[in-house]
Amino acid sequence: MARPADPHARAALISAARAEFVKKGIRGARIEDITAACGLSKGAFYLHSSSKEALFGEVVGEFLAAMDGVILQRLERTERFFAEEGPLEASDVAERSARYERLVSMNTEDDLRTLELMWAYRDVMHVLMRGSQGTDFESVMWGMVDREVARVSQEFQRAQANNACRSDVPPAVIGSLIVGTYLLLAQQMGQMEHKPDLSAWASSLHRLIREGSLPPGFAVSPAAVLAPAPTPKKKTSSRRPPARALSRTRSTPRSGP
Repeated sequence: MARPADPHARAALISAARAEFVKKGIRGARIEDITAACGLSKGAFYLHSSSKEALFGEVVGEFLAAMDGVILQRLERTERFFAEEGPLEASDVAERSARYERLVSMNTEDDLRTLELMWAYRDVMHVLMRGSQGTDFESVMWGMVDREVARVSQEFQRAQANNACRSDVPPAVIGSLIVGTYLLLAQQMGQMEHKPDLSAWASSLHRLIREGSLPPGFAVSPAAVLAPAPTPKKKTSSRRPPARALSRTRSTPRSGP
């Protein structure tokens, strides 16, 4: 009868393998170095996986499944928001309406969840970006990037249709800028020993993206961006002022990876 695999040994093996992949890449990593790092024999390795590539593939599969879950949750929350609240319009951006602020808060929460997942798998992302050349994994990260650029572009296209963000920049360019920013952050995470303030990262990224995607004619001062949304006031007139006469210290919606 085959000896059952020890789950504790498996966890130690995966941890050692992830560290070895970061140091030497998938092709350069050796099974004997992985097992030596966690105090197991080379024979014990094969109780848990058929090869180093198979082991890395399992970890990558966990990461992709978790990322897909975060993205799916984000899409569901976004669609539910628009189904209940209706599409965001230029007036929402100009007045920082209550529903605009709810969307901003929801997007920031989603961004933070993405950053937390990236931190948990920062070593895996590092290997996919810099240590997977010449293997079956070399296109995994870029396939995910392409999908995210398409998703973010679609969200900005919807905002452009309602004049809720600038329309003089192609959605694909905005999507590439946002996803590219997250990709560079992932690379930085791979070189960090201590966890940064990811909540501050999410807020800062969101602020920069909102300011950069404002519809033409709007300008945001730093004080206005940092200040809380104003309490809606009762209107003294039923007439709405023209767009260029509206307050110019506003923000605009965004979406992230």
